[in-house]
Amino acid sequence: MALTGRTALIAALGSLPVGILAPSWAGVLAVNAPLSLAILCDYAMAAPVRTLQFTRSGDTTVRLGDGAEVQLTVTNPSRRRLRARIRDAWPPSSWLPGTEQAASRQKLNVPAGERRRITTSLRPTRRGDRQAARVTVRSYGPLGLAARQGSHTVPWTVRVLPPFTSRKHLPSRLARLRELDGRTSVLIRGEGTEFDSLREYVPGDDTRSIDWRATARQTTVAVRTWRPERDRHILIVLDTGRTSAGRVGDVPRLDAAMDAALLLTALASRAGDRVDVLAYDRRLRAQVQGRSAGDVLPAVVNALAPIEPELVETDARGLAATALARAPRRSLLVLLTSLDAAPIEEGLLPVLPQLTQRHTVLVASVADPHTDRMATNRGTIDAVYEAAAATQAEAQRHRTADQLRRYGVTVVDATPENLAPALADAYLALKAAGRL
Repeated sequence: MALTGRTALIAALGSLPVGILAPSWAGVLAVNAPLSLAILCDYAMAAPVRTLQFTRSGDTTVRLGDGAEVQLTVTNPSRRRLRARIRDAWPPSSWLPGTEQAASRQKLNVPAGERRRITTSLRPTRRGDRQAARVTVRSYGPLGLAARQGSHTVPWTVRVLPPFTSRKHLPSRLARLRELDGRTSVLIRGEGTEFDSLREYVPGDDTRSIDWRATARQTTVAVRTWRPERDRHILIVLDTGRTSAGRVGDVPRLDAAMDAALLLTALASRAGDRVDVLAYDRRLRAQVQGRSAGDVLPAVVNALAPIEPELVETDARGLAATALARAPRRSLLVLLTSLDAAPIEEGLLPVLPQLTQRHTVLVASVADPHTDRMATNRGTIDAVYEAAAATQAEAQRHRTADQLRRYGVTVVDATPENLAPALADAYLALKAAGRL
């Protein structure tokens, strides 16, 4: 039997999608037929949501700390005007805290058969790939009393790159590199360097650099000057195991290690050396190999961006085997890892002779400045205990570093803000000494 009058109207309203009407209206609709009819008509005149078409454009990469913009184009193929509120959903880390609601929700008005573009402004707070979740559209009728709602999946990925905050140290290290490279009056001698020219001996010169044959042909003592060799191989290995997940201040150890790796990559590639980069824990997580000097830094930035620490113990034997396979000839092997006693003594030390026999090895680690502050605090009983623990931890790190040095390893142990320049200085010192 067909329903008529108020009964049919209430039944029609009851078939509307859940959530388009406020619950408090239920009693009103049951007794107010004109209002009910207006709401039903408003719902019927709202543009359909399912037929909407979406495309994206805009930024695909952004450096951590900077902003990105992604455009969303909405096409309305229906014969009704689209009056809508749109939520372009992204992961929470795509915005600064407290700004997500204002940045992701916008109003939109699209005439029938036309399209409009809206812009979503992102400001990511973490490295890695940020993928658009879904687009939710609430399409209102002309009176704004009722609405249709639906969601669409519109894929887009923005890769958040490491910030490379140590870039500010690059000009000063390049100036020192130019000195070593013979572009100024400072020239050095060391094992494995290239002959440059002869000059007169001055007090303080290494007597091993005297050219006796040239001296015999002239009235003054002649010494050879040398310049560092180019085209050396640098292999940077980032340990992405559990120790890299620890936070020092607001920064994970892995992020500080990445920043140091980027500065060393930029410096070594400018020096004419070949740079390869690996990230490893129990498997190979990222690899950049065989890139030209102009391409290596962007490739390393892009490869390291999505890497997150794995909460597993690093397989030191696998790491050593992978490094040896990627560096068959003598190279500078830079290992960015922790100086914690257990991982070094149980993991790295047993395989270290394999590495030092074939390569020059440099180990760089992130130190916690909070430990230094704890070691000097004596105000309360708790502070004294904390100072004792901090002093013991520092002593253990020094012992671990000394163990590595006995194998001929160069050790760099510095706080997050100082690690990158300290690693660059160690590289320049090795180059000046002719150890590359």
